[in-house]
Amino acid sequence: MFLCVTLLTVLYNFMESQSEPLQVVGPEAPLVAAVGEDLVLPCFIKPNTSAVDMTVEWLRVDEAASLVHLYRDHEDKNEDQDQSYRGRTSLFKEELHKGNASLKLSALQVSDEGEYKCLIEDKSWYDDITVHVIVEVLGSHPVIRMESYDNSGGINLVCESRGWNPEPEVLWLDREGATLPAEDTQIHRDTEGFSVKRRITVYESNRFYCRLQQKHHMMEADITINSEVFGVCKWPVYIAVSACLAVGLLVTCVFGLILTAFGYKKELQIYKQNAGLHEEKNLAASEMEKQKADLLKKRLFAVDVTLDPDTAHPELTVSDDGKQVTHGDT
Repeated sequence: MFLCVTLLTVLYNFMESQSEPLQVVGPEAPLVAAVGEDLVLPCFIKPNTSAVDMTVEWLRVDEAASLVHLYRDHEDKNEDQDQSYRGRTSLFKEELHKGNASLKLSALQVSDEGEYKCLIEDKSWYDDITVHVIVEVLGSHPVIRMESYDNSGGINLVCESRGWNPEPEVLWLDREGATLPAEDTQIHRDTEGFSVKRRITVYESNRFYCRLQQKHHMMEADITINSEVFGVCKWPVYIAVSACLAVGLLVTCVFGLILTAFGYKKELQIYKQNAGLHEEKNLAASEMEKQKADLLKKRLFAVDVTLDPDTAHPELTVSDDGKQVTHGDT
């Protein structure tokens, strides 16, 4: 009696499994891998059914259904395979009897990114699934530069990189690794991939990191901002002098000197007013005061300047010692 019940149970389970429709299943989310890696594109028959006697066809559906790999009559039939996949595709033959028709794609290339269809066909049945492949490409090393000074006393930093695929996440971090608030990431795509740029304004000395990350890759650059840099922000004269030394242009130097003299303007005006009162009382004293005022003016504006003949206007002639300049033959 027990044997009969057991046989009936087995028979019932078998008939139930046979009544369940076959279907091809695979990953719902995109597959992400890096250039040069090997990637397995999963494809299975459920419930588990042997695919040894079936036809397994892998197609690239986003490129006019080009053939990636074909298995038929117990062997590979890749005479019509797309040239770019030659020698880079294979099935797991020892797994076909379990319904595993997954494809191994070797030495991944940027051009391999796209949608692939796994189609399994029997005499009276067929089904298929689509697998989306994303190929990660590492972009250029991020570059951080100091773009400008903020009106509120901060320093604007910008981090940028190019040549990524897909676009990376861009993060600004402090030395402890804490994420800092920054502007939205600017993203641009061209033939070389994605270019990204993200700005941040900092208000204190620290070491700042710009991190770009994908699912499998991460790159970062850092910059150290010390207190002296913020000091330059508060004293525009230092900026003018630095620009003068870096560029060597006479106009920039004059602009720096104007900024330097601006701080003494009020003192000079007061002194001139006092000198005018003395002039009304005593002409001789007035002449003396005038000379003192001229002397003070010269002292305030005196700067040791060396002119650069390489950046001078073509019509200007600079002396050998760099201390004098004349116009033409004058």
